[in-house]
Amino acid sequence: MGSLPIVVSGSTTVHGGGGCGGCRWWRWCNNNNSTAKNSSSGSDGCASSSAFVFFLVAFVCLASIVGIYCRFLIPPNVYTTLSSLGCNEDNEGSWSIGVYYGDSPFNLKPIEEANVWRNKTSAWPVANPVVTCASASGASFPSNFVADPFLYVQGDILYLFFEAKNSITMQGDIGVARSTDKGATWEQLGVALDEDWHLSYPYVFDYNGNTYMMPEGSAKGDLRLYRAVKFPTEWKLEKIIMKKPLVDSFIIQHDGKYWLFGSDHSGIGAKKNGQLEIWYSNSPLGPWNPHKKNPIYNTDKSKGARNGGRPFLYDGHLYRAGQDCGETYGRRLHLFKIEALTPTEYKEVEVPLGLKESMKGRNAWNGARTHQLDVQQLSTGEWVAVMDGDRVPSGDVNRRFILGFASVLGVVMLVILFGMLLGAVKGLVPLSWCPHNIGKRSDATFDWERSSLLSNRMRLFCSRLNRASSSLRARIKPKTCSGGFVLALIFLVTVVLMCTGVQYIYGGSGAQEAYPLDGRYSQFTLLTMTYDARLWNLKMYVKHYSRCSSVREIVVVWNKGQPPELSELDSAVPVRIRVEEQNSLNNRFKVDPLIKTRAVLELDDDIMMPCDDVERGFKVWREHPERIVGFYPRLADGNPLKYRAENHAREHKGYNMILTGAAFMDSKMAFEKYWSDEAAAGRAVVDKLFNCEDVLLNYLYANASSSSTVEYVKPAWAIDTSKFSGVAISRNTRTHYGLRSSCLQKFSELYGSISSRKSEFHLRN
Repeated sequence: MGSLPIVVSGSTTVHGGGGCGGCRWWRWCNNNNSTAKNSSSGSDGCASSSAFVFFLVAFVCLASIVGIYCRFLIPPNVYTTLSSLGCNEDNEGSWSIGVYYGDSPFNLKPIEEANVWRNKTSAWPVANPVVTCASASGASFPSNFVADPFLYVQGDILYLFFEAKNSITMQGDIGVARSTDKGATWEQLGVALDEDWHLSYPYVFDYNGNTYMMPEGSAKGDLRLYRAVKFPTEWKLEKIIMKKPLVDSFIIQHDGKYWLFGSDHSGIGAKKNGQLEIWYSNSPLGPWNPHKKNPIYNTDKSKGARNGGRPFLYDGHLYRAGQDCGETYGRRLHLFKIEALTPTEYKEVEVPLGLKESMKGRNAWNGARTHQLDVQQLSTGEWVAVMDGDRVPSGDVNRRFILGFASVLGVVMLVILFGMLLGAVKGLVPLSWCPHNIGKRSDATFDWERSSLLSNRMRLFCSRLNRASSSLRARIKPKTCSGGFVLALIFLVTVVLMCTGVQYIYGGSGAQEAYPLDGRYSQFTLLTMTYDARLWNLKMYVKHYSRCSSVREIVVVWNKGQPPELSELDSAVPVRIRVEEQNSLNNRFKVDPLIKTRAVLELDDDIMMPCDDVERGFKVWREHPERIVGFYPRLADGNPLKYRAENHAREHKGYNMILTGAAFMDSKMAFEKYWSDEAAAGRAVVDKLFNCEDVLLNYLYANASSSSTVEYVKPAWAIDTSKFSGVAISRNTRTHYGLRSSCLQKFSELYGSISSRKSEFHLRN
């Protein structure tokens, strides 16, 4: 059999004969004198000790780096904080439901563009999504997501039926909600239908004075029709209309017949999400006859074969929505105009739906996919639609776990490699795992070891692994420049892999979501003031902040020079450039009737911070809309008043101003205050010094209220990009602070001092 190298210690190998010779060598190892045994134990103990210290130091080092990374660069997983009962991460997704309006089904706009305001929910305007997992969970049926929305219109009241993924049973139930304001707000009524199997796609329709629901329950193996006993929360099984596990089915009346569209994925050769069948009858209760051309489709799953909501009539034509499941389940919707529907013929052609996909990616509630549409015409002639959406693709939780686990496994391997090159790890296989360290063994064990080919090969494999340690170290030579470079590269890759793994496992979907207030969402306008020399800042600014979830529009106040073309700016939201005639800092707060939101975020074009911080600040402002809510606090105090940096406010544990270079405010209230007759003298000071417009607004707020007028939100991080472009407005800090100290004294004479006001720093996370 030849000689087999056996590990003794470190990377040393001893060659023993094959067969019984190897056994005699092991016997000698176990019966060796105590001196040799103690020497070997000491060597092994020393090696184990150095390896233990190395792994401990590596763990502490990587944990510290990852801790810093998590603190500053991983946004919170907002979705899982929406409800204490539900909203758990689910591999099927994080679906929610939005409302759309239009003068036709082909001109639908999201509810935020209708500019519907609701003071009770601090939504100015109301923004999608309007029904979420938190909505259902708050009504005492905990849900991980809500999807498959269907409308039922009853006069001026809208009822919404939807699938709610139960957080406890992990199966779909049918929930129902009611709206009396065309879908702006919804009252959750509870669970409408709950069976022992999964339910979804609750198609609701009227027939012969009764209201029926035909949900998908393919797990039961049939298609069932339920009748409302006490609408909308009590339903009774009326009939099993088909012994086929059809999914996403609907029934429509057309040319004197009733038509049932659905997909059967259980048949041999049926392509999942690419199959469609049609059946016809004289009644929704059946009996049903198959279409001559069944299956109508059995094709690629991206072609829209699977139904995507309720069909609708418009201008005498019938339209069907279908799901594109090519990239992921429910990626997008296709719309088809049905041109021929008879028992022997079926023809449809695709037409544009007219809905734009969001450019905000995962930061948008429907940025990854949407797969259900129900659009209906109200008595007023207006069209209203409900649509579901998700910010992550199907299977995202499993994908992130696999990638995260693979990254961490790679980190472990690189740490071992790093230790081997440093000499702290003597081998890949601990000596205690080798046969000669097992201790006393029976003759039967020796016989097995002698005859076992696997045992011999394992010894050979372990020996070669351990020899690789010294061989690798000899080749790379860590003490040389090239060896040091290799070590540095391994360390860098290890850190990147570790942070990547933690991001996948701990960081949620990676989305920087909006923070709802009482389960409701809203939007704000982003306003910045700049000029031609800072175009580089502006381009980066627009590209970054336009992707933030709650940004409705970006308004650029252009003070000087030739403004850029809108095509030069990469934006996910509309951008409006307001060119000013005079270069004045007062232009920042000019009354602008074109701003449609109540909230405005005044944010300098040279400040970059995470969207998550912006969204947190917006939520705090919605809680205190009468205040200036921002990210840079200052404390004006002393005699005479003196302007100082943020650390002065920290040392004195309070602040009385918020710099409006990064602050939320009520656009109407703030701008009207600033351009009132009372503020004219202050505006003159701003024009004279070309400074202090933010200080003036703080004084005007303070002068109008005896309560707190400022609120601070601590950002995770913020970068001043003007330092890189060399166009900072206030380069000389001493001169800048001197001018602002003069402003404090002048404004105190005009509007009263604010030194007696002081807000404490809260421990808000």
